[in-house]
Order: sequence, then C-alpha cells, then structure tokens
Amino acid sequence: MKANGDFEIFLATAPGLEGVLCDEVKANGFRAPKAVKGGVTIEGRWHDVWRANLVIRGASRILARLGTFRTTELADIEKRARRLPWSSILRAGVPVRVEATATRSRIYHTGAIAERVGRAVCDAAGTTLSAAADLAIAARFENDVCTISIDTSGTLLHKRGFKEAVAKAPLRETLAALFLRQCGYSGTEPVLDPMCGSGTFVIEAAEIAAGLMPGRARRFAFEHLATFDEAAWTALRASKAAEARTPSVRAYGSDRDAGAIAMSRANAERAGVAAFTEFQERTVSALTAPEGPPGLVIVNPPYGARIGDRKTLQPLYRALGRTLLEKFAGWRVGLVTADAALARATTLPFLPPSAPVAHGGLRITLFRTAPLV
Repeated sequence: MKANGDFEIFLATAPGLEGVLCDEVKANGFRAPKAVKGGVTIEGRWHDVWRANLVIRGASRILARLGTFRTTELADIEKRARRLPWSSILRAGVPVRVEATATRSRIYHTGAIAERVGRAVCDAAGTTLSAAADLAIAARFENDVCTISIDTSGTLLHKRGFKEAVAKAPLRETLAALFLRQCGYSGTEPVLDPMCGSGTFVIEAAEIAAGLMPGRARRFAFEHLATFDEAAWTALRASKAAEARTPSVRAYGSDRDAGAIAMSRANAERAGVAAFTEFQERTVSALTAPEGPPGLVIVNPPYGARIGDRKTLQPLYRALGRTLLEKFAGWRVGLVTADAALARATTLPFLPPSAPVAHGGLRITLFRTAPLV
C-alpha cells in the first residue's frame, strides 16, 4: 500500500480477454487501468474496490493487493506477511482462509506458504483460520515473488444472483458481457440470440441497455472487512440504481427447446428485464429479423467437444449461416465456438478471429462479421 492510502487492485478475467476488460474498466473511469496477464490492474482505495465489484461486468473476481516481496526462504514469508496492515483491514473474530499458489519459484510447497501466511494473519489481526470462511487471502508465488491479496468478491462475479435455471454447457455471464463488448455492443441496438439456452446473452444485453449494475442483488466478501462502510456502500448502490433507464431497444432470444425458453423467461423475470426481452420457441431455419433497425446476432451454438458429435453439427451451422445471410442484412454476427471448422461451415464472412479463451476445459473463440449485405 502507498503512503497516500492507494493500493493496487487486480480484476481477474479469462486469459485472452484482458484487453476487452481493460476497455470496460477505462469506460467506467477507474484510475490507471493496465491490461496484464490474467486481468487488469488499477489504482484506488476501498471505495474503488466496492464500485468495481458493483459495476464491472467482465471481471471474475477482484483482489485488493496488500503487498509484494521477493524471497526464497520459507521463514521470510511469515516475517514479511506480518508487516502488512492486517489489524486495520480484518475484523477480529471474522475467520479467513488462505489460498496459495506457486509457479516457477524455489518455494513451491503451497501448504507451507499458506501455513506461514495464515499464522501471520491470525497473530496480527486476532482472527482464526477456517476452510469454510467467506473471506479468502491469496498468496501467489511467481518467479520467487510473493503477492498477498484479499479476494474482495467472494463468490465468483459471474454469479449475479438471478440465473437459477441453467441449460447444458452454459456460458458464464462475465464472458458473455465481454463477448458483447468485443462485438461493439453498448446497449443502443437490438440483440438476438437464436440458440439462447438459459438466456445469458439476452439477459446481459438487456441489463446493459437498461443500465442495471451486475452486482446490484448480491453480497460480497469485502462486507466482512473492517474497511467496509455500510452507509457509504448503501449510498453508492443507490446512486448507481438511479442510473437505470428504460431501454429504447429489446433483446430477443429463441431456441428450439421449450424448456430452454421457459428457463430464459424465468431468469429474465428474476433479473428484472422481462419487459425488455422476448423469447420464442423456434428453430434456426424459422428465424426472422425483428422489426426495426438492424443490430447484433450473438450465439454460442453447441460444439462437438461439448454437446453432441461434431459431424452432426455441420448441418446446424450451415442452416444458421444460410438463415442469417438470407434474412439479416445489416446485422452483425458474433459466434462463439471451439471449432473453427464449424464456424467456417456457416459461410459467414468472418473478420480475423479474436484470441482463444479458456472456458470449461476448452479454448473457445469469438468469430465476428461486419454488417451483413
């Protein structure tokens, strides 16, 4: 932590999406955003931590970095960890857990790292360790450098608190938000997902259009810290809630599975965007463009390594491409898949693809088009 009270805050995301997340962080006015491996760093204070958890759609979790030091001696970990301001950050009696990782370092025993950091924290703050604690301290060794942070989010941030019903192989909300941003979506144009599953893309798009904060209905780990100010947090949430608006466009979803449509509608209702969304049971071949201006078609179709066999999916991708080319002139397309051959089967005029992103044990890629002609 710096003398003026500022410290580094790390917003984690899937590797390959750091630049997209950095754009979102910049757009929200955070100080000194910088894309780094695995996420984005900013400079700020605890109020910035709260705001980032509340408003940033693409981060999976947000870490407050308390200290960084280089060492190759186990005994040095506890000594250096004790110097951090635990008594002013942690509440006495609130249990914590320590999660340790180590790569390319001479200290590689994560259990020993966690033990020494945990001992330092407990002695300095008068707290206890518990594997079930909501509050986690992260000790990360890389190239003999140890970074100690507090996970201020708790439950991963893709869990917005609304989507109780999910389809097979769901896309996380955080990834959906970043893919929407990568496609240039800002909430001012219609969006359509022709294979909507449980409605993730549609609901994220509707929330963006309506100015609804992703963290508006959930709790966070930072609420357990001594640095937490309930009155200031309540005021921040109220100020952001006041920015909500009735969108000028709608978000549409369709799926051939009636169960998926029922799930999507229920999830949209819980998220408070049912009035701005529309879901219909229909096949890809029956798709038609909604009335009004063109917008964005964004879709996460099944791919062979995930659902079904790749050979059986070729006709589905061909039908999707044919329908979009015939009926969606002026619309842009974003297609997420783990198989470039399936993307090519659509015959859509894709731009050079973005970097692959790790998701569910696979590497998925967003394929985009310019407006179709």
